[in-house]
Amino acid sequence: MNWTTTEDLRAQVQRLWNRGDLLRSSVSSSVIWPVRLSLKVPSAGDLSDRFEAVRDWLSAFAATPHVRIEWRDWNHRVQGAQRLPSAVWIDTLQLALALIGKTSQAQRFEAMWQRTAIAQPRLLDWMSRRPLQALDLIDRWDRLLAVVHWLQAHPSPGVYLRQVDAPGVDSKFIEVHRGVLTELLDLALPPEMIDNSASGASQFARRFGFLDKPVRIRFRLLDPTLPSLSGCQGLPDITLDASSFAALELPVDHIFITENETNFLAFPPVARAIVVFGAGYGWEPLARAAWLHRSHLSYWGDIDTHGFAILHQLRSYFPHASSFLMDRETLLAHRLQWGEETEPARHELSSLTVEEAAVYDELRFDRIQPRLRLEQERIGFGWFSVHLSRMSSELHRTTSQFS
Repeated sequence: MNWTTTEDLRAQVQRLWNRGDLLRSSVSSSVIWPVRLSLKVPSAGDLSDRFEAVRDWLSAFAATPHVRIEWRDWNHRVQGAQRLPSAVWIDTLQLALALIGKTSQAQRFEAMWQRTAIAQPRLLDWMSRRPLQALDLIDRWDRLLAVVHWLQAHPSPGVYLRQVDAPGVDSKFIEVHRGVLTELLDLALPPEMIDNSASGASQFARRFGFLDKPVRIRFRLLDPTLPSLSGCQGLPDITLDASSFAALELPVDHIFITENETNFLAFPPVARAIVVFGAGYGWEPLARAAWLHRSHLSYWGDIDTHGFAILHQLRSYFPHASSFLMDRETLLAHRLQWGEETEPARHELSSLTVEEAAVYDELRFDRIQPRLRLEQERIGFGWFSVHLSRMSSELHRTTSQFS
């Protein structure tokens, strides 16, 4: 039996709620009432073959609350005069809300809308576009408005989030709600107070003129003859904020970057070279160091699709960067160490070399085996040492030719 039931009618109205239509209708004329609902009724054959079931269905259907049913008379050839529903209507928003039990939620949304209209009218557009999200935030809404108001009074404040002094607000609250606050502040603040070059939750502070936690860059000197900081002689493990790192002028010819801490710590001595621990902070902080752009730069990542995607991103800042041990020979030489990538990348990477792109295609199209990956720390140290020595010799020859 697929005749429309009371639960089917509720489900249709629930879909209006799930799309936000009913909440929008509570504060605007976005829905034109009455609304006609879909209806499927018994056929003539059903009346002949399943009359008792049809009678029970009619009794239950007619008792559906909060709807208006239009009826039509029908003279059936066997059962005689019958009366069946021909249309079902929800006449008002209030009846629709009552049918699905959402009256109190809509009332709270209306009150929230009225408060916002007085305090931050520019945010009504956001509430109209995202009414269900707004309702979900109702217990935090006044604090979100307090953050918006504080930034309007202190545009581009040049302080840390910890220093925002708004009622009920602390830095943790702002950090947790950076996504929605970005959308609200983009509407509430003048365009000149927003740095549109900064996007995403990680760049919230810079987008709205706060001081950001300094990015720290960790590196090791691979040559003991390189000048070092006071008290850091030998081959030290040094961490500096990005600005201090950029201000260095180390006389190096080669910079290695690795994403694995063990590889970073075990990297052997190399003349006039350093190794940087990638650590996932992005490439923009490194790009501030002008002296890096004058040196050979080699990236050592995992041989998987995301390793090549990171290499691709690196080259948007350092076009001259080369890859290290991310080749087909290394991959095939370590079959016993192969693993599986959980969610491989599949998109095009335009900055890869011909050789790199060939390996990337083999991985993303599963030509060797599905979801294949070789993590960098699984590469044999002897293999690594031989190739590092070969690269260092080639680099020394190239440097000597131009010195």
